[in-house]
Amino acid sequence: MPTSLLMMSSAITMLALGLSLTFAPQEVLTSAGSSPSWVLFVIVQATGALYLGFAMLNWMAKDNLIGGIYSRPVALGNFLHFAVMTMTLLRVFAAGHHTTPLLAVLSLYLVFAAWFGLVLFGVSLKRERA
Repeated sequence: MPTSLLMMSSAITMLALGLSLTFAPQEVLTSAGSSPSWVLFVIVQATGALYLGFAMLNWMAKDNLIGGIYSRPVALGNFLHFAVMTMTLLRVFAAGHHTTPLLAVLSLYLVFAAWFGLVLFGVSLKRERA
């Protein structure tokens, strides 16, 4: 399964999230309806730095064979991130926060979690012969 498109699209997505969280944490907190305290400010910026690190990792690994025994840690780290965040966002959605931005982010995370899961666990979409 070619993974360069997966790695590039996840890198670009994480870059966008990382830049907004790192360089506009107060605006992100305000738009989320939170009063920005210094603790939340630091947590949001640290999260942005993590996203930027993952974006750089994915961009640098985009030409490598991902899955199997090669670059398995990269696939596992990405899968865990996207799968855990998908579950977290599903929990928020189930709690009654049915907003369009939340649904969009949840959908994006679900797609990436499924895609990295397919790469990581080597699920073949081809039908096996009996």
